Amino acid sequence: MKIQKDENQNIEFKQSWRDEYLKWICAFANSEGGRLYVGVKDDGEVCGVQDVHKLSEDIPNKILGTMGLICPVNVLSDGDKSYFEVIVEKYPFPVSYHGKYYKRSGSTTQEVTGYELDSMILRVHGRTWDSVPVPHVTADDLDREAIKVFKRRALEHNRLDAESLNVPDEVLLRNLRLYENDYLTRSAVMCFHPDPETWVQCAYIKIGFFADNDADILYQDEVHGSLIMQVEKAMDLE
Repeated sequence: MKIQKDENQNIEFKQSWRDEYLKWICAFANSEGGRLYVGVKDDGEVCGVQDVHKLSEDIPNKILGTMGLICPVNVLSDGDKSYFEVIVEKYPFPVSYHGKYYKRSGSTTQEVTGYELDSMILRVHGRTWDSVPVPHVTADDLDREAIKVFKRRALEHNRLDAESLNVPDEVLLRNLRLYENDYLTRSAVMCFHPDPETWVQCAYIKIGFFADNDADILYQDEVHGSLIMQVEKAMDLE
């Protein structure tokens, strides 16, 4: 028999069981859920597995023991061939396997690292990267000139009225929801701190001046500082 489905974001075929396939289950849980078929060739043809009884106990126990997930493991048959269907739901929290996180991308399983991992964890908790609080930074550490420029631009473009802007800087930042309890958020630090590259590498503007053919660069420059002042300085270079 041949399963009338192709491998995709939610379906994976494996001819036999290996513990490394727990990564695939982790990836399904961190994506949109899916089904892992064991005892099925890449083209969907059922080839069957050995030690059905042992695997029917081992697989769910290993899933539970390594990731804390409860996944239905169904034993299916095609004549005298037995194979497994492991059903994985999408989980509402990030799932790790041996301290690493995986996701599905098309029909592949990929490890999630760095910024993408941070975003995934924050998204699950209803947070965004810029809303995360930053310890050891106070309003006194911010660039006063950047705050003045923000106030002027906000007034010019009718984003805020004079009454809203005529308050102490800390009150303004709190009104703009740039505080998380007593901590400034990443967005506040990126916009107003004189050196946002302390937290984010390459948080600066790079400008190139090209010849008429748009291929030869005549001159290039970099603009550093708070993001507010970077924009202000970049506009002056035009």
